[in-house]
Amino acid sequence: MDTAESPNRRVLLAGALASATVALAGCTPTTSALTAPSSTAPSSTASASTSPVPPPTTPAAAFARLMAGNKRWVSGDLQHPDRDPDRRELVAQQQEPYGSVLSCIDSRVPPELLFDTGLGDLYVMRTGGEAIGPVVTGSVEYGPMTSGTPLIVVLGHQRCGAVKAAYGSLRDGKPLPGNLQAIVKALEPAYRQAVREGGGDPVETMARAQVTLTAADLRTNNDLSPLVKKGDLAVVGAYYSLDTGKVEVLSGAPS
Repeated sequence: MDTAESPNRRVLLAGALASATVALAGCTPTTSALTAPSSTAPSSTASASTSPVPPPTTPAAAFARLMAGNKRWVSGDLQHPDRDPDRRELVAQQQEPYGSVLSCIDSRVPPELLFDTGLGDLYVMRTGGEAIGPVVTGSVEYGPMTSGTPLIVVLGHQRCGAVKAAYGSLRDGKPLPGNLQAIVKALEPAYRQAVREGGGDPVETMARAQVTLTAADLRTNNDLSPLVKKGDLAVVGAYYSLDTGKVEVLSGAPS
């Protein structure tokens, strides 16, 4: 029995080896695909060896960098800086954001995108209509007071839904449900200013008033005003156009 089966086993083994050879030959494109990434290694190495651009340390320089990024956003000539694994590793242990941005929660107004910035560049606080209170104010103060961040931007925007809702609530005397009423209360000073100013579009007037009032409050509060007076901090009020992508400066631009 053993001697009779041995040749059969050898035949089967030979057949299996032959089939495996054919299968491996058919896998040649897959092998090439697996080795293809090695051709991109030099560019990855070059990226890793690029020195990071240091953050600006003065209000004017920080403002200039943000506005240059917005100009790229408007034109579509984006750089997408600081958005790769090397940057992630660089800021993993320590951050040095050069700007703090208080903006609306609106999904169409992401500060990191419209200023063409990246990981570790900005502190960002977002509330409905840039509504502000103690916790939000403390969050805005965090960068300038703990790490010397030289710039704060209060960023309102065109067709703000939160401002529109608050305007209607205050005009009609009808409170909004739940905690939305807290936003209405925070925006009431801007509403009163918009009523005084008048104009063809009171909601847009109110949105701009909210920016300038909030920026002024931050610029003059007890904790931030000493930094502003020394020239170590600028608080800028700005307004974003959904139509064009452009950021318009309303107040406080550093010289």
